[in-house]
Parts: sequence; C-alpha cells; structure tokens
Amino acid sequence: MLGNRCHVLHRGLVEYPEALALQEHLVKERQTGARGDTLVLLQHPPVFTLGRRGDRANILVPKERREAEGIALHEANRGGDVTYHGPGQLVGYPILKLADHGNDVYRYLRMLEEAIILFLQGYGINGDQQPGYTGVWIGRKEKIAAIGVAVKGGVTMHGFALNVEPNLEHFRLIHPCGYSDRTVTSMAAQLGRPMDFGAIQQAFPKCFGEIFGAKIVVEQDIRLVLPAPDLGLTAARSRRGLERSNTVMYPSGDRPK
Repeated sequence: MLGNRCHVLHRGLVEYPEALALQEHLVKERQTGARGDTLVLLQHPPVFTLGRRGDRANILVPKERREAEGIALHEANRGGDVTYHGPGQLVGYPILKLADHGNDVYRYLRMLEEAIILFLQGYGINGDQQPGYTGVWIGRKEKIAAIGVAVKGGVTMHGFALNVEPNLEHFRLIHPCGYSDRTVTSMAAQLGRPMDFGAIQQAFPKCFGEIFGAKIVVEQDIRLVLPAPDLGLTAARSRRGLERSNTVMYPSGDRPK
C-alpha cells in the first residue's frame, strides 16, 4: 500500500451510474499511482444490479412491478449474479492495488469477509464464512453481506454490501446472488432494533483497516468533475467498455478446483 494507508471517502446516497463513474476515476488514479488505496462508503437508491454472468430469470417480477417499486436496473462489470442495493445498506467499494494484498483475488475475498465479520462482532452478531459461498452469513441460510468484485489493471473495484437496515421486502423480488434456497437478513433484523446508520458508516473503516493492515485516513468529500452519466445507456456502455478493457470478473464462490 502507498504509505500503508487507506483513504476513506464517505459519500451519501449516490445513484449507481454515478458511483460507477467515481470508481472508474479512482481506479485510473490508483493505477498511475496518483492516489493510494481508497475505500468508498455510500448508499444507493433502490437498484438491482446484474453481474456479468447474471441470469435475468433471477429477477422474479416483470419490469412494470419493478418500476412500480421504484427499483432501477443496471448491468455491472463484476462477478456474481443479481443483487439489490438500497437505502439502509452500507455499500463499500475498495479501490486497492491487489499486489499489495497478496495478489490473490480469492484471498482478497476472504479478507473482505473477515473485515465484515469483525465489525459485526462489535454488535454481538456472529457472522460466518461458508466454503463455496462468498459473502457473510448468519447460520447456514441467511446472508447479511454480499460481495462481488472485479480487478482492472491490477486494481480492485466493486466490493461489498452490508445489510444494516434495508427494505428486506425488496430482496423477495429476486433470487439474491442467484440462490433460490437461501434468504437475506440485516443487522436490524438480527438485533430487533433500529440502527444508527451514520455511526455504523463511521465505525466500519477501523475494522477494514485492521484486516488489511492499513492506517485509516478519512478524506474530505471530493467533488470530482465527472461526465454526467446517461442512465439509459449505462448498461450498454459498461458492457462495451468491459469488452475493450483488461477487467477480470470474479464470481461469488471459492477458488475453482
């Protein structure tokens, strides 16, 4: 890591295309050495994102019902299947030089899981890893955090989504991560009380830094001059850009045998 530090950018509620543009900007800066490792923390308005190998059959409702619920749909250049993002969910996008973290994406996935598990322990929630199923689980059937990443030019992008207090009913409209036999839970559901999202967003980086061996530096919110995303063309552009780039996607799951 550059100076063994990880800069943290706290953003508010950010549309998915805008967050993708921010990631791509930060990835380029990390590739050139213009910035060090960075963790972006934010929330998204309701949106389904479909990974590179995602199956649209895992979206269980027609377009009309989805739109009536106020849920957008975007394709994403990450591993994994369909997932949901919405208010009350802590979304983290680590922009890291993978070579500084073992240069092994499967080890990196496990480290993300460990950071989330460590954080949950502070709230008395026992999260766990399950071989063959990327993410953080409560017991064997309930997922509390989803993970889907990509590596572009040796730099990580996309990341994790921790369910703090989202609308769990929206997950019923999909097979989350492509699983039809598993369910989704949240910190609020596990503890039976409302959560202080702001406090959680401020506290999480400490656990991230412990697992990744980094000193956390909170960066003042940056306002990058980015081109306004065309929401209607974002998915198509993501696919075309992916085909032209050296991005490698990693699906949810353990190392292939």
